Amino acid sequence: MSENSSSATKATAAKSSGWRIPHIYVILVIFIALAAIATHFVPAGQFERIPGPNGRITIDAESFQYVDSNPAGIVDFMLAIPNGLMSAGEVVFFTFMIGGMFMVLRRTGIIEIGVDKLSRRFANQSLLMIPVLMTVFAAVATIIGTQELALVYVPVILPLMIALRFDSVTAAAVALCATTAGFSTGILNPINTGLGQQLSDLPLYSGFGLRAAAFAVVLGAGIFFVMRYARKVRENPDLSLMAGDDDEAEKRRLYLHASDEGALAANGRQKLAAIATFAFFGLLVYGVLRQGWFMMEMAGLFILMGIVVGMIAGLTTEDICEAFNKGFRDVLVGAMIAGVARGVAVVLEGGQIMDTLVMGLGSLVGELPSLLSAIGMYFAQLGFNFVVPSGSGQALVTMPIMAPLSDLIGVTRQTAVLAYQLGDGMGNILYPTSGYFMATLAIAGVPWQKWVKFFFPLFCVWVVIALGFLAFAQATQWVG
Repeated sequence: MSENSSSATKATAAKSSGWRIPHIYVILVIFIALAAIATHFVPAGQFERIPGPNGRITIDAESFQYVDSNPAGIVDFMLAIPNGLMSAGEVVFFTFMIGGMFMVLRRTGIIEIGVDKLSRRFANQSLLMIPVLMTVFAAVATIIGTQELALVYVPVILPLMIALRFDSVTAAAVALCATTAGFSTGILNPINTGLGQQLSDLPLYSGFGLRAAAFAVVLGAGIFFVMRYARKVRENPDLSLMAGDDDEAEKRRLYLHASDEGALAANGRQKLAAIATFAFFGLLVYGVLRQGWFMMEMAGLFILMGIVVGMIAGLTTEDICEAFNKGFRDVLVGAMIAGVARGVAVVLEGGQIMDTLVMGLGSLVGELPSLLSAIGMYFAQLGFNFVVPSGSGQALVTMPIMAPLSDLIGVTRQTAVLAYQLGDGMGNILYPTSGYFMATLAIAGVPWQKWVKFFFPLFCVWVVIALGFLAFAQATQWVG
């Protein structure tokens, strides 16, 4: 059977297979509608905001009070998506810029040349690339706490994963699972461990040993799971979750042809462009580590990088502009999803029930038996992560409540911080309300529905691992 007829058969089978997960836009609009409905039934309430660590604004856990109801109306629902796009503007803009910049690099030819050399070098050891890359990405995330770097990793490793006869899901998994394993366990992570401990009045980065053990176990499970899937795809491409996808077929045509046609060689201008590219990435690392750069600074650097590298490689200004436009189009859906997803939190905040939900989660945990309190904290944090996927944002809202609550219910504050870390990080690559995650999937070209099919079994394993560590911490009254 030909490839075209095989794809057609699969498409026909998919259409006739009954119920399918709705489009991600439909799912997000449903969530926004449910949030709007909730504002009519959940009492409005608020905490007072006070200065927190490093000048951040946090809440006064003793100040909660109910306020006049402000339920979402038709106009609020109508404006949820536009306001969400405005609120998530940083993620949206960053997604466009990284898409445009990498399309310029593709036009120069240096990505194809680099991928050709690496794929030939590691052709007989392709699976080893996965644990090496995942360990490096996880180590960076557990030290500097930037899960969002997955947005940078994916376009770099995607061509290589395709050339090594894996697929786009593998590329997304290497970046997302590794950064999440590192971020969630946060050995020296200032975003969740450091801030959570500051808010809980704990010595900074105490409890190193148990977090290091959690890092090794969570990352090890992730590597095993990703390698198992990658091996299956390499041996039989029809088992890929992206089988039959037209864009995936185009990627394979683009990045696999070199190995069939002989080694690619760079000309002089392409060699200079490659050197400039490495220099820009070096500047990116310096900016993130030493200057505190985040999405806006990185986006600005990517604009400059695309222009300079493109001109060094010999592209005309017209070529560079059209490459940026093509890159913008390729990531348009992901950028839009990041903004639409933010609409859920916009509605909850506008209806003034976000603080009420936090208070309710804390009260619910307080009613659990002592043995289950740490586990209850984990699920409370995991649930709250759906509406506040920001690690620092979640810490500033929940830890002022969870830390003193832990004293009352027999859970150490160190355990409460660990429950927050694990609950915050693991949901970030499952929930469609996580803007950077949805943008990363868009850059990889992986639909959210297919990602869920791949990731959910690993997510369940990670949840079990998290519960095991929290049960141990609770049983030993871990203080670090």
